[in-house]
Amino acid sequence: MLKISELSARTGLSAHTLRFYEKHGLITASDRSEAGYRFYTDADVRRAEFVKTARNSGFSLEDIGQLLSIRVDKLSHSCQEVTDITRLKLDEVNGKIAELQSMQQTLMILLDSCCGGPENATHCSIMEALEEGESRKNAGRETS
Repeated sequence: MLKISELSARTGLSAHTLRFYEKHGLITASDRSEAGYRFYTDADVRRAEFVKTARNSGFSLEDIGQLLSIRVDKLSHSCQEVTDITRLKLDEVNGKIAELQSMQQTLMILLDSCCGGPENATHCSIMEALEEGESRKNAGRETS
């Protein structure tokens, strides 16, 4: 049996993170001492490592909960369920990438439009473009 500090050392997850995952039902201590210390087994180590790997892959806590349910009872679940969860996550990631690429393009255009010189920012093209964008957004609210 391992204490939380030992589980932390074995998994590379902080004790705080392990308690957070326990609070959200993703891991549980196999046993507790009379003083309330958590004790973990090798199976708990594998579960914590599964949670860590899934989290590092971008899965949400809810996704991980679903994956853990499947992991516990693989015979009652299909590979399709796992694929669906993974595909939804990939679609979400691809959406974020597209959003970031759009932001990148906008920032490049803003930088290309500005000389970046030492003069004051009274006529800075980046500031003007940002202010114009805010004005357009506010004007759209007034007409709606």
